[in-house]
Amino acid sequence: QKVIEEAPAPGMSDEMRAAMTDAAVKAALAIDYVGAGTIEFIVDGANGLRPDGFWFMEMNTRLQVEHPVTESVTGLDLVEWQLRVAAGESLPKLQDEIELCGHAFEARIYAEDVPRGFLPATGTLHHLEFPPSVRIDSGVVAGDAISPFYDPMIAKLITSGPDRASALAALGEALDASRIAGSVTNLAFLRALAAHPGFGAGDVDTGLIARDIDALVHEPEATAEVWAVAALHALGLIGAAPAWSLWQPLAWQVSLVHKGEEEMLAASPEGSGWKVETPEGTVTLDIASNGDMLELRSAEGLSMMTLATWPGHVAVMGDAGTFEFAIPDPLEGAAADAHSGDHVISPMPGLVRQISAVAGQQVTRGEPLIVLEAMKMEHSLVAPRDGVIASVGVSTGDQVNEGIVLLQLEAAD
Repeated sequence: QKVIEEAPAPGMSDEMRAAMTDAAVKAALAIDYVGAGTIEFIVDGANGLRPDGFWFMEMNTRLQVEHPVTESVTGLDLVEWQLRVAAGESLPKLQDEIELCGHAFEARIYAEDVPRGFLPATGTLHHLEFPPSVRIDSGVVAGDAISPFYDPMIAKLITSGPDRASALAALGEALDASRIAGSVTNLAFLRALAAHPGFGAGDVDTGLIARDIDALVHEPEATAEVWAVAALHALGLIGAAPAWSLWQPLAWQVSLVHKGEEEMLAASPEGSGWKVETPEGTVTLDIASNGDMLELRSAEGLSMMTLATWPGHVAVMGDAGTFEFAIPDPLEGAAADAHSGDHVISPMPGLVRQISAVAGQQVTRGEPLIVLEAMKMEHSLVAPRDGVIASVGVSTGDQVNEGIVLLQLEAAD
């Protein structure tokens, strides 16, 4: 799928643009086409963009997802034009009357797990916030659910500027300022791509992401400050004035789960703030809160973070990304499953396309057992260890939710 679109194309000469535009107009005239449409060409950029180096690929009889970048650099409302043409009106302008001004980018923000091969994700958008200075095209609001039944796009973020450098800088700043909690997203990936030196230089081709995939999918780690904020929220200490008395504990302890790992943290009063022992070290914080916005002062300096909370969870959001924590209920701790290696669990909502195992079958670690289809892609689920299939809990054609136990294993005799 497309990730970031821009207009005009970097490195495209006026001569090539005129040739490509002329070819598109001739194609539409050749079939007497009336309405909005998008003609796509494939380009050989090995020796630069040349007027003789592009070929017709396809025509879509609709506006494309990326039409906002065209609108940004032409000043035209293509949706309005589409409606006027459908109503029998003439186009407001001829082709040679359309001028390009400035540069624009569009980033597609998706609910997808980039490090896990861009798997589509689901969840409830407990927090959804974008900077007010940029164009956002979206069909969801905070509180909406991302389901497995539709494309997982959350929003399109569009920036523009007088030139490519300024539009790209605005894109990076807008992505940094975006805050989403409740579902994994590709925001960190988009931030890394917008900051990629090759992309910044306009050296773009279809192999760019694959060449630098390891750097682009690097996940930021939660810092000591992020852990501390999550712990102080879980303890109900944000906004509470540190005080000491004989009747208060010297330190409060809380357990947090992040990326499947449970950690114990401790907080104690320290001057006007709190000293918190975290998995990333001990940090002392002074926190001023204004609703879900937090101003932090620590040895690292001043920083701003945003909190999003829902039952049993807290998300800490900053320029580095969104970090979600589960707050375990101590009364439910005994119910934790100690045998997760005995299960094959659905990593996402999807359709059971194929089952390659039956009860009583002996399997080895890594052996494919189930094919799950989600968002038009097939994902093979494998045995987590050597063993024997104890039971199969689903059938081919079943629609399953994330976290459902599909198979159970038992030790081989």
